[in-house]
Amino acid sequence: MAQYQNLFTTVSAVGPVSHGVDLGHGNSPRTGQPFLNYWLGKLGNAQLGPIYLGGLGVASILFGTMALNIIGFNMLAQVNWDPIQFIRQLFWLALEPPAPQYGLGIPPMNQGGWYLLASFFLLTSVMLWWARTWRRARELGLGMHIPYAFTSAIWLFLVLGLFRPILMGSWSEAVPYGIFPHLDWTAAFSLRYGNLFYNPFHALSIAFLYGSVLLFAMHGATILAVGRYGGEREIEQIVDRGTASERAALFWRWTADRHCGRQLVSVGRQARRGTPTPHGLSCCH
Repeated sequence: MAQYQNLFTTVSAVGPVSHGVDLGHGNSPRTGQPFLNYWLGKLGNAQLGPIYLGGLGVASILFGTMALNIIGFNMLAQVNWDPIQFIRQLFWLALEPPAPQYGLGIPPMNQGGWYLLASFFLLTSVMLWWARTWRRARELGLGMHIPYAFTSAIWLFLVLGLFRPILMGSWSEAVPYGIFPHLDWTAAFSLRYGNLFYNPFHALSIAFLYGSVLLFAMHGATILAVGRYGGEREIEQIVDRGTASERAALFWRWTADRHCGRQLVSVGRQARRGTPTPHGLSCCH
């Protein structure tokens, strides 16, 4: 099996590389020859590639690139196309929504039209990437946790950038693109409708935000901790073995065997050779 080195282990990255699980019929193949990189291994998985985007992924990146280009070139035009000033003033530059007098109409390009066009491309990019996460989860036999979590972030995006401006009858209510202008909009919104820190629904949203970050960090730390044993190849075990009990046994086998000081044998290698995965834990009594 391949053993990977990261910031928390002392195992050097060696071959062979993993080409991933079988994508099944109807999927375009992964592209690029996978290779191991020493410095990537310092941070996490040392392997880079192969890459799978698919039609939805390619379309999402194209639309997202167009949105970023529109925003970036509008900001560059605000400093007379001076790259030095663009870097110096980047935190203050913004692509603003149309003025209130235009309502929900289509304004001239230099008076908010570029903002609407960038917003359309950005929303299309995000929705296409969400469709990709849903389809990837279905194809790999995974749960829908990632698409559902992504949906909650998209919902905030839609409420602030689409639903609320339409309900209030003006695109001017949308959030500007820019770092400090975005924060200024948030501060003005808080003053307009009462301090957000006193809003219980805002408090709940922050609690869920930090809670989800904690859960993701715990999962990431677990996979890193068993990285030297091939822990990042969990998907192969899920696809090959399938049942919920075997998934749970796989996780706790890594944890318990490491805790008891036993020498782990690669579960991934066992699966490839057809050796049954143990369902019970026996080292700690």
